[in-house]
Amino acid sequence: MSTLTLTIVVVFVFGYLCIALETLTKVNKAAVALLMLVACWTLYMFDPGNFPAEITADGIAAYAGSVIEGHLGSTATTLFFLMGAMTIVETVDQNGGFNFVRDMLKTRSKKALLWRITIMTFFLSAILDNMTTAIVMVMILRKLIDDRKDRLIYASLIIIAANSGGAFSPIGDVTTIMLWNKSLITAAGVIKELFIPSLVSVVLPAYILSLSLKGNVNAGADLGTVVVDNDFTDGQRKAVFWIGVGGLIFVPIFKSITHLPPFVGILLVLGVLWLFTEIFYRKAPEHNEEGGTQKRITNIISRIDMGTILFFLGILMAVSCLQEIGVLSALGTGLNDVFDGNHYLITGIIGVLSSIVDNVPLVAGCMGMYPLAEVGDMAQDGIFWQLLAYCAGVGGSMLIIGSAAGVVVMGLEKITFIWYMKRISWIAFIGYVAGILAYWVEKTVIGL
Repeated sequence: MSTLTLTIVVVFVFGYLCIALETLTKVNKAAVALLMLVACWTLYMFDPGNFPAEITADGIAAYAGSVIEGHLGSTATTLFFLMGAMTIVETVDQNGGFNFVRDMLKTRSKKALLWRITIMTFFLSAILDNMTTAIVMVMILRKLIDDRKDRLIYASLIIIAANSGGAFSPIGDVTTIMLWNKSLITAAGVIKELFIPSLVSVVLPAYILSLSLKGNVNAGADLGTVVVDNDFTDGQRKAVFWIGVGGLIFVPIFKSITHLPPFVGILLVLGVLWLFTEIFYRKAPEHNEEGGTQKRITNIISRIDMGTILFFLGILMAVSCLQEIGVLSALGTGLNDVFDGNHYLITGIIGVLSSIVDNVPLVAGCMGMYPLAEVGDMAQDGIFWQLLAYCAGVGGSMLIIGSAAGVVVMGLEKITFIWYMKRISWIAFIGYVAGILAYWVEKTVIGL
């Protein structure tokens, strides 16, 4: 390994630590990721060993540029998918599309409410992303539960259910989106084989937490209908919901029919939703004046969290640099040698690590470490890739900082790291291991 290659690894590890310790450093992880991107690829440029011998000094810049652009094109498919999905979900939410969720949660029994929240969060997260689902459910929870002690239990379960629900869906979590975009898993394969393990990973913690809840919801809690200041009629709100959420469900079907990348399908759904909402607003005379309304997609797009998008850009491109210099393939070979190719153990450890550090760079690194094979555990929908999708998603529930859903709920409900670790981490770990065992039974006993 050359000095410059070693320097690239050191820069990446240092940046990775800064991202993992964001809550301590108070430096936004997007800024660190972008600096990692620039530093890694700049160092790559100055190492002659990265270029074929026949490339002259004058041709190095052009060669390096083509390499970077190749990785950027691959990364962009994930970024466009995320931007489209975020815009669709925000549009549905802003226009009252999720009102029905709260209506379905109406009950006085604390245990019944827990199971309803669990089921609703689990399935919503498979359609939306886990972070958005967590935000929607916590906002609803605040209207249902007055007692803070009980609300923390429900909020913690929302984290677990959101992460578990996202793991069995090709569009439910950033990591599954990444694996699906790279054709390492298929929509049908991941749903068929990860649904039961993901369900087990949330049902067991839900049962354990239900034992601490007794009685009925405080009579003072507001179980009425959500009042939304909305420019649409009830029928138009339902149309927005079905076009947006139904469109997200349609994306995997669109990919299987056309074989186009998933981001093309998500842009199709966004375009259709945009068209219909504009037609609806044209029929609202009070909004025909210049300026429109803040709920139109033209304004919603401007409020998309670009910090998150830039973080993904920085980390995925930095990881692609490690892949280009051969570090990841060497690391993958080393892990296989140490653990004798035991994919259950390797992915299980990756899942535990995902509760400590961000699962996006972990999965991106694994994608670079292990090449797609024609047959066997490393083939499309092979054991390794499906376990990676499960472990990276569900493993993030073990610590409150281990997932986007956890960080969001932590901020909204002011849950402390120590409280979650003492009360919830061991419960989430039991569900995590039980899900892996369920997957093992599917593969070795049932033979799926």
